[in-house]
Amino acid sequence: MNFEHSAKVEALRSKLQAFMDEHVYPNENAFWEHLNRTDNRWQAVPIIEQLKPVAKAQGLWNLFLPETDAGAGLTNLEYAPLAEIMGRVGWASEVFNCSPPDTGNMEVLHRYGSHAQQERWLKPLLEGEIRSAFCMTEPDVASSDATNIQTRMTVEGDELVINGTKWWSSGAGADHCALLIVMGKSDPENPNRYLQQTQVLVPIETPGVNIKRMVPVFGYDDAPHGHAEIQFNNVRVPLSNVLLGLGRGFEIAQGRLGPGRIHHCMRNIGQAERALEKMCVRVLGRTTFGKRLSDNPIIRERVANSRIMINQVRLLVLHAADKMDRLGNKEARSEIAMAKVAAPAMLCQVLDWAIQAHGAAGVTVDFGLAYAFARARTMRIVDGPDEVHRDQLGRSEIRKFEKLLLN
Repeated sequence: MNFEHSAKVEALRSKLQAFMDEHVYPNENAFWEHLNRTDNRWQAVPIIEQLKPVAKAQGLWNLFLPETDAGAGLTNLEYAPLAEIMGRVGWASEVFNCSPPDTGNMEVLHRYGSHAQQERWLKPLLEGEIRSAFCMTEPDVASSDATNIQTRMTVEGDELVINGTKWWSSGAGADHCALLIVMGKSDPENPNRYLQQTQVLVPIETPGVNIKRMVPVFGYDDAPHGHAEIQFNNVRVPLSNVLLGLGRGFEIAQGRLGPGRIHHCMRNIGQAERALEKMCVRVLGRTTFGKRLSDNPIIRERVANSRIMINQVRLLVLHAADKMDRLGNKEARSEIAMAKVAAPAMLCQVLDWAIQAHGAAGVTVDFGLAYAFARARTMRIVDGPDEVHRDQLGRSEIRKFEKLLLN
């Protein structure tokens, strides 16, 4: 694999870095100040809305989306360094219309949506006019196994009737969230448990859709998008809202989660780089017992290990992205799983060392490290917990030797 960025990617990197320097980093405080003083924490944040047309005008828009004129036409490998830069600030990716869960939902609509569905929902999502949420996880079952979901979808005439409860529906709290992609069981008795599920498009204003609460993460509400617990009580939508076809929901979920997982990993690297920078600046500016913290061997060891871990994970992510581009997501599933386990674990450790280097200040809101740690820790569960990915990897590795023994 070629580790050199193409001229196209280098140009985008330079432009993106300049945009971050000019517009994003100087406005980090403005984002939080708005949330702290507003009466409605779920409305669109003004600074993000102000920067969207600027990013779009500079061609820094829908960078994640390949195979379409609406995006930059980048491969996963080409997108990786750009996602890393955006990941350095938690809210930055939305400025460029590259934030989850919209990215995954747009890819679903692009790959699996009908022309009518794309006209109704994909176009405004691509323009950044609305936001969306993905509703799969449920509070009453272990959702690490997606076949466990219990939400029922019943066909009645030309409608689909939905009943059930979802949670961790990220993005559903936003005032401008207009669309939910909901996964449920339309054929629970099918002997093939991978054909029991269906995904359907549900406008959030549909009668029977009730946002019960916003689920906090380590005490943070993650406004303005949040993570909703949603009840679906006899929610009726036309059958024309079904994606791809009845019984094909699991297939769509598998296609959606691969790119989503690797995008998270890319952003994790950017966040880790930012944490390492903050750690280095902090230890250079603090003195204890007559010498700078940066002269402490323990500190230097942690800085060195942080650099090693970040670079290791970056190479792992680039390798996975390259294999996805060349052989497809299915063939790259082991590499995606490795990256998905390694990236958040690395980020949690680097953030922990950065927090420790800041002392008591590290656990306040002043340096953003505590909030970053709360988000990083959830990444070990999001899109499949570590244990599931390790189990898949273990089975895959053992199977190689099983085949050799049988031969």
